[in-house]
Parts: sequence; structure tokens; C-alpha cells
Amino acid sequence: MICVSIGRTRHKMVVLEHRALAARGAQFVELRLDWLQNTPDLGFLLNERPTPVIVTCRRPPDQGRWRGTEDQRLTLLRAAIVAGAEYVDLEHDIAHLVRRYGKTKRVVSYHNFEETPEELEDIHEKLSKLDPDIVKIVTMANSPVDAVRMLRLVHEAKVPTVGFCMGEMGFLSRVLCGRYGAPFTYASFSSERELAPGQVSFDEMRDVYHYDRINKQTQLYGVIGDPVAHSLSPLVQNAAFEATGFDGVYLPFRVFRQFLGQALDEFQWLGVRGYSVTIPHKEAVLEEVPRHDDMVDDIGASNTLYRDERLLWHAANTDYESALAALRIALTRESGVEEELGGKKVLILGAGGAARAIGLGLVRAGCGVTVTSRTHARAVSLAQRLGCQQIQWENRGAIFADILVNCTPVGMFPNVDDTPFPMNWFRDDMIVFDTVYNPENTLFLKQAREHSCRTVSGIEMFVRQAALQYEYFTGRGAPVDVMRQTLRREISPLSKTA
Repeated sequence: MICVSIGRTRHKMVVLEHRALAARGAQFVELRLDWLQNTPDLGFLLNERPTPVIVTCRRPPDQGRWRGTEDQRLTLLRAAIVAGAEYVDLEHDIAHLVRRYGKTKRVVSYHNFEETPEELEDIHEKLSKLDPDIVKIVTMANSPVDAVRMLRLVHEAKVPTVGFCMGEMGFLSRVLCGRYGAPFTYASFSSERELAPGQVSFDEMRDVYHYDRINKQTQLYGVIGDPVAHSLSPLVQNAAFEATGFDGVYLPFRVFRQFLGQALDEFQWLGVRGYSVTIPHKEAVLEEVPRHDDMVDDIGASNTLYRDERLLWHAANTDYESALAALRIALTRESGVEEELGGKKVLILGAGGAARAIGLGLVRAGCGVTVTSRTHARAVSLAQRLGCQQIQWENRGAIFADILVNCTPVGMFPNVDDTPFPMNWFRDDMIVFDTVYNPENTLFLKQAREHSCRTVSGIEMFVRQAALQYEYFTGRGAPVDVMRQTLRREISPLSKTA
């Protein structure tokens, strides 16, 4: 079950939001009394409440907003019990001061906004002795290992325990705690109304991650990188799972570079079945997984880890296949006849992982490839690896090219007024491919079309590489149209606000 936290300054807004949540399908709500400007009126808040509630009143040291005295706060919590609230949240240091009464259940809680202490088990044992119906432990994750430690605690607890970690690296524990026995997790009213670090909105928890459907049989997947919060892969892959009826959930795993090996080892306990891999781990991950599919060693990077039928890990790369497939869209003229890719002259802007994969694919297809980068040493290194030409960044407009590929992040949201290639350098009838997918219609592509260039957006590459990953993960055909539509719906409003 998902408990949605409501924190508003006015009583009327609390009641209206509570009703609105119930209408949206919420079954459980936390009322944060400490947010109210005036003395809480429990009768007004609890009478005719549309769902069961947890009454909570946090002190400033616990990241709350209570402005009254501690005696007043304790009196308020006792009054909530007398009024018949379904649950009341009692911090561990005051639980012994508030007696059990009636049918109200006691949530005895511990919060740590700095770290996840080593002595988690000892803390849980102490809370378990304070007459709880539910133990609640919430800490800050400073590494992905913290989130796994918390889920282990929930799994092994003898007393029903809500346990998860705050912060981006704790995200997975918020979504997965129910899988390991937590009676519920917490969510915010909306993405703009986060009441704790890393809190997920009710709509996202329910509609993207399908929290209430996750069980021990649900297969786990995710994208591993740093940063990773911006990734749209969870949205797209979870939509694909939903469309095909596949019992899986796909999560963002933020992992610092130095924690990669340790995180992969710890995530074994979770039973993760596959990863998308992004910056900065595409090269380093090859050292962690000894089995590499074709092209991976030649590219020198992997964007996909998957398990085979024997559950052994393999590293793959879906970037080059998806890029070539996207380019062939533009090579097919209105007549339906596809031009040959071999023999085309290609200029690649950028020298990162995507440029490496795409460049290798184009070289092997028989193209004459030239690479350039804002960091010239990287262009030289990539050209040597691919066996192709390189030029200085400032000379990129002097190259004759049939195909121009942008593999830099220039023009990505929110910097939508930037372009890596001045408009006057385009040549009519070029094929112009932008790997940036947010926004779909970049300034780079807009200006290319003004020169009658045939263009391919980054959406095509993103969706095709995601579809290939889905097939590696599940062994099923991917719902490509669903994935494309999901991505477009998400980035369209972002593009309009830029």
C-alpha cells in the first residue's frame, strides 16, 4: 500500500487534498499536523475522512515544522488517538510517553537525515521494545549499499517494518520495500510537493512503478549511472512491461564511479536480471562482467548487462545497431528505395561512448568517417581506435559530408537554444542525425531542415536501443510503438516549457 503525505498550511487545503487523493485512488494518507499554521483542529481533519490516516507531527530537529511546545505536541498526539485515528506516528524517544489506547495503531519511528548507521539492527531492536504495531526506520543513503542494507533489515524483521532510505541512492528502497515485507511506503501528493529528500509522487509510484503489483516474483531491472535521475528509461521500460503484461519493474540506480563493483555485488541480493548502463560506467563495467557479446570489445563500452538462460552475466551494446537502423530511415527515399550506406562520407561531432559505437558501426558499413570533438585529444584517440580521420573542432564546417551525426549533448533540454553546428555550414540534402532526444526537435535539426536536409531525431535511436535492451532482458519482442509514444508524451511538455 502507498501512504500519501499531505503537508499544507491551511486546514481546508488538507481536507480538499485528502478528498482529491481518495478520488484518484489513494487508500491511505499521512496528515502532517506540523505544517499547519494554526492549532490543528482534529475534528475538522478526521471527521468524514475518506481514507484511513496516520497522524504525524514532526519537530524541527526531525525536519518538521512544529512551532509549539513539546507538551502541546504530545497532547495533540494523544488527542489523535482518542479521536480514533487509525495510526499515530511516535518518534522513538517519546513513544514511552504516549500510551496505547483504543484501536489506534502505533508507528514507532526513527529518522536519520545524515546517514544510514552501521547499527541498524540494534536500532530496530530498541524500537521493537517500545510497543509498536509497526516499526518505521528512515535514513539517508550515502551509497547504494545503504539501500540494500535497509531492505535486508525489512526482510528479516520479526515486527512489521516500514524501512527505506532517503535521497537519490535510496530510491530503490522506497519502491521495493513492500516486496520485502513493509506494510506500506510513502509518497508525495505531487512531484512538486516533496516532504522528504527523494520522495516519489503518488502518481509516479502507482502508474510508473506499479508499487502495489511488485512481489517476490517480479523481475528487477534498472539503469545504472551517475547522474541518473534525469533518465527516461524507467518510464519507457516500465510502459513496455505494462503493455506486454510482463511482471517486471525497472528502476534508476544511482551509483558513484568508485562504488560500481561493490554495488553490482550488493545488488545480487536483490536478484536484478538486467541493467542499462550509462555515464560514467560504460567502459568500467566491462571489467566487472567477463562475458562480452560481439562488438563490445571493439567498441570498448557496454550499455547493456543481461543474464542468459544459465543466469550468467553478459555485456552487450545496443547503441550501434539502433543508430544504424535510425539512419536507414533517412536513407529510404519517398520512393521506398533505400540508398546504400557504404561509401557515404560521415562527420561525427563528439568522441564519447555514443560516438564510439556509432562510428564503429559506420566504419564497418563501409563509410568514410571523420570525427571531431571539443576536446581534440579525445577525437585523436577515437580516430586511432576506429581507423578513421579526425579534424579540429573549429574546422568542422570545412568537411564535405553526406551524413552529419551529433553525438554531443549540445542542444539538450534545458539548453535548447544551443547547437553544435552553425546554420550556414549545412549543405542541402545532407542526412542529419541528432542523438539528443530531449527535445525531439532540436535547433540542430530545425536548421538542418531549412537547408532541405533529411533529418533523424534522437528518439529513433533511443527507442530502438531501449527496445533491443527489452529483448535482451525478457526474451520477448518489444512494443516499439508504445515505447516511442511514451517517450514523446513525456518530452513534449518539457520541450514546450523550454
